[in-house]
Amino acid sequence: MNPDIKAFNESQTTGEIEICHQLASIINKLLPEAENKIWHRHPVWFLEGNPIVGYSKLRAGIRLMFWSGASFDEENLKAGTGKFKDASMLYTAADQINYADLERWISKSREIQWDYKNIYKRKGELVRLK
Repeated sequence: MNPDIKAFNESQTTGEIEICHQLASIINKLLPEAENKIWHRHPVWFLEGNPIVGYSKLRAGIRLMFWSGASFDEENLKAGTGKFKDASMLYTAADQINYADLERWISKSREIQWDYKNIYKRKGELVRLK
């Protein structure tokens, strides 16, 4: 595991540490080719420089976010504000993590991508890559 991500995970509260370690372990297993690092103070996984999935600490729990998740057509993923194509899932306990859901979402994240890598060049306009 990336040492910076491990440090992020271990800086959380006891229950949140378990959620973070489990998410990182599953994401690393299902996206072995992805670059992963702390980006904007949160663990994020990238494919060819494009952010795909990451998680962050919120007051309500740990939020797993897929940058292109609003296009996955998944009932359990909550779409963001509409400005971008993100969608997320909130976890308050590690036993809420469903491996089959994560596996499906990560599979979709390979096939359905919006170009966040070049969003600044395009002055905020998102273009579908895949």
